[in-house]
Amino acid sequence: MARAFILVLDSLGIGAAHDAARFGEQDADTLGHIARWRNTQGAPLQIPHLERLGLGAASHRATGRWPAGLARRDGFTGAFATAQVQSVGKDTPSGHWEMAGVPVAFDWGVFDGPDPCFPADLIDRWVQACALPGILGNCHASGTEIIARLGEEHIASGKPIVYTSADSVFQVAAHEQHFPLERLYAICRQAFELLQPYRIARVIARPFDGAPGRFRRTARRKDIAVPPPGATLLDVAAAAGRDVIAVGKIGDIFAMRGITTLVKAPDNMALFDQLDAQCTTAPDGALVFANFVDFDQEYGHRRDVAGYARALEDFDARLPAFLGGLRNDDLVALTADHGCDPTWPGSDHTREQVPQLFAGPGIRAGDLGMRQSFCDLGQTIAEHLAVPALAHGTSLLNRMT
Repeated sequence: MARAFILVLDSLGIGAAHDAARFGEQDADTLGHIARWRNTQGAPLQIPHLERLGLGAASHRATGRWPAGLARRDGFTGAFATAQVQSVGKDTPSGHWEMAGVPVAFDWGVFDGPDPCFPADLIDRWVQACALPGILGNCHASGTEIIARLGEEHIASGKPIVYTSADSVFQVAAHEQHFPLERLYAICRQAFELLQPYRIARVIARPFDGAPGRFRRTARRKDIAVPPPGATLLDVAAAAGRDVIAVGKIGDIFAMRGITTLVKAPDNMALFDQLDAQCTTAPDGALVFANFVDFDQEYGHRRDVAGYARALEDFDARLPAFLGGLRNDDLVALTADHGCDPTWPGSDHTREQVPQLFAGPGIRAGDLGMRQSFCDLGQTIAEHLAVPALAHGTSLLNRMT
């Protein structure tokens, strides 16, 4: 029985979406700008395996330009497409839900006013409900910057650090050795309940450790998320009796709905270790869904172009062994959920098109054109797995098998 693997290179956009001007991001291009920067350094981006699958060609369709330094123009080994986003927002849940067959047609709530950014009555009710001594932060901030700035005061006062971004999020940071992890999770669950009227997509627990001047976030992040508004590929596969194995933050993004097994890991390379293990052990008929978060969390949001480039090369180097371990009827899809151009001003996601690359022993290489929704990926996987069709999207399977 066929298996399927979805690999999300979180934030690897390939050029401005059709409506990017609505966000003032009509020139955003995550992959293109990283490649151009590396080329100007005299060290072109080395991602030959992603190139062979058609990443550069998908980018060319999106922008009309070949990414600088990527030389492959033919001889592709994957079936490749460029996909436009249909969902209203450029957030993580919307991108993932859409690729799983459920586009998001509504706007999430955001805290986009001046600092202090959270309503006073919301914070008062939360502090009282959780018996907190107060809070720190209450502002728009980078997660690494704010723990560096307020971490020592947090340890001394016992007050959690609370902040947001341009996304629909309420984030709470606390030191694991001074604020028990389970208490952090508990106050985040309480915040999630209080935030329902505000239509906030996620409350994120952001534990950290270390000493002043050396604070660092740990791998025990937890997202408490609104569930998808419709039946996703994961729901359909699980209902059909298939194993649905979430690797990384997929479990959080889908509020654990439709997931039978959850596997976590601290960084991209450890996540790839888990993916390789699932390639060996996942049973017939399984769906394995992996998110490689470092591209977005560590490099895109931090506007670290050099780090993003290295992470792409590290990911690319792992592909041959993974693809070589596939079974004859396996299908792999590589994609992204949005952009996060590290050359763009600010630290927000960018409104971009994404690649949809398909590979596997039985896949016929070729150009799948421009897709008008991420949903085509989910519908393709559903047909491959022989589970019921999704409500949205067009399957591409007959064009590559």
